[in-house]
Amino acid sequence: MSVLLDTPVAIRRTAMDLLARREHGRVELTRKLRQRGAPPELIEAALDRLTEEGLLSESRYLESFVSYRARSGYGPSRIREELGQRGLQRADIELALKECGIDWREKLEETWQRKFSGQLPIDARERAKQGRFLMYRGYSPEMVGRLLSGRSLDD
Repeated sequence: MSVLLDTPVAIRRTAMDLLARREHGRVELTRKLRQRGAPPELIEAALDRLTEEGLLSESRYLESFVSYRARSGYGPSRIREELGQRGLQRADIELALKECGIDWREKLEETWQRKFSGQLPIDARERAKQGRFLMYRGYSPEMVGRLLSGRSLDD
C-alpha cells in the first residue's frame, strides 16, 4: 500500500514518521520524500517548517551520526567521508567531529583489540593487514603506525 504524497499534510506526516525512527539530515530526508513521490516545492516548505519547529536539526543529526559510527568502530576520516556523501557541509562536519568529545585514540585501540585481540603484528604481512583494516575504518596512518609499533598513542 503506497501513500500518495500530494499534500503538505501527507508530506509532513511522512517526514515526521521518518524522523521518529531516527535523526535525518535535510538532504537525506528530501531524497526519501522524493522517492516516495512528493513534489520538490512541497518538500522544501514542509522541511522549512519542521526546522523552525525544531523537529529537523542538522546539528542533532551530525551528533547522532558521529556518535553511532564511532561506537561502531569507525574513525574520523571515514565518518567525515560518509557525512560528505550525505550532502552535509564540510564546515559543519568538522565542527561536529571537533565537538563530539570522542577520544579517537581510545576508539582506535578498542577497534584494534576487538578485531585482532590485542596481538601486535609479528611480521610485515600481518602489520600490513592490521594497518589496512584500521585505515579503512578511518584512522590516520600516523595513529595506526604508532599503535602497531607498540608505542604509546600519547607519545
